[in-house]
Amino acid sequence: MDRLVIPFTTRAEFQQHLATCLSRAEQTLQMFDPDYSIWELGSSATDAQLRRFLHGGGRLQLVAHDGKHVERSAPRFLRLLQDYGHLIEVRRTNAQLRQLTDSFCIGDQRDIVRRFHADHFRGEAVFNGPQDLQISLERFLTIWIESGPGLYANSTGL
Repeated sequence: MDRLVIPFTTRAEFQQHLATCLSRAEQTLQMFDPDYSIWELGSSATDAQLRRFLHGGGRLQLVAHDGKHVERSAPRFLRLLQDYGHLIEVRRTNAQLRQLTDSFCIGDQRDIVRRFHADHFRGEAVFNGPQDLQISLERFLTIWIESGPGLYANSTGL
């Protein structure tokens, strides 16, 4: 597949591109969103994609400001965390990072689906474009380092 850049403006388009990113990932998924409220982490389709990814040995890293939505509305994700906790790490941002409002998912350091602001659906998906991800990868690493432990398989607190 050649490099593909696809702008989007709707929830359906975001969900479609996120599903594509998840399905293409084999080694790493790095995600950041303020609360994951529109990511459908509790859906059966997302659960199946993440289970396939994790069953193959992939590693999942999530960072959020707040995990209440995941705790309340994504029981499948909580079960996934119980089943694959050794391959999933979830962190919560500290107070200094709470002003961050973008949202993105990076798959295998070659694909990204990003919304420019978490309150809106406008964004872009880039597939097979590792050269386009450098800034986002550095941003994720900075967020990751500056964040603390979050949700665990046996307790809440994302």
